[in-house]
Amino acid sequence: MNWDDARVFLSVARAGSLRGAAETLDLGLATVARRIERLEAALGVPLFLRHQSGYRLSDEGAALVPRAEALETAAHAFGAGASARSQVAGQVRLATAETLASNLILPALPRLLGRHPQLSLAISTDIASVDLNRHEADLALRMQAPVHGNVTRQRLARVGYGLYGSPDLVAASDRGAEVPLIGWDASHANLLVARWITARLAGRPPVLATTTLSAQAQAARIGLGLAVLPDFLGRGTGLTRAREQTGMTQDMWLVIHRDLATVPRVRAVAGFLRDLIAEHRALLNG
Repeated sequence: MNWDDARVFLSVARAGSLRGAAETLDLGLATVARRIERLEAALGVPLFLRHQSGYRLSDEGAALVPRAEALETAAHAFGAGASARSQVAGQVRLATAETLASNLILPALPRLLGRHPQLSLAISTDIASVDLNRHEADLALRMQAPVHGNVTRQRLARVGYGLYGSPDLVAASDRGAEVPLIGWDASHANLLVARWITARLAGRPPVLATTTLSAQAQAARIGLGLAVLPDFLGRGTGLTRAREQTGMTQDMWLVIHRDLATVPRVRAVAGFLRDLIAEHRALLNG
């Protein structure tokens, strides 16, 4: 028995008329009549006795009511299960840089959680040690795209970098004076920005070496030296940008474990990140 015809059969049986069923199902009167005729033809038995007062179930029709109701129950359960699976609920694990989390993602997070109150986020900012292929995170917002692995990747923006510091140090640098520079410790010497600073220092030691951009921004803010910072961080923290150009840009990538790309809660977070980066693209580009 086709469920679409079975629900029409049940509606006529309950309403006692074609018109009542048509109103309940929001179908045309002719459509309801045609469905009943089709079902009777397929089963080879009359389901209703037609009277001027309405439609009454035949013995054969009455015997089929429990089966049609079983189909109705199964259809409702199927729909409820699909609805539950499509709900944005549960925890999503996001790996990203601490500066992106603190300066871009967290301020906008109430918007996402307001739309999806059953969603929760676990944000890891120790991004270097997080491997999506080992299911250590569901998705990542990072400055370097993975070359291998069971992941999808999408470039969202190009991030610009500048030389930032307090107004007096930037003014001195713009006049050509040698000013102290803030750099990275040896464990981060392979970073693009670390290599630029090392070349710019030309053998001089940095006034301060750190392991995080946030520490460098704070050190620049209190006047210890100039730091190479992404423009969204430098401008977002009230620092002054030097005229000297670093010539550095990095692509920002959204990386998602391929097996989770269609999961509703992961899709919701990925969509939120895409929209958020699009809103701030001008600031990110520098």
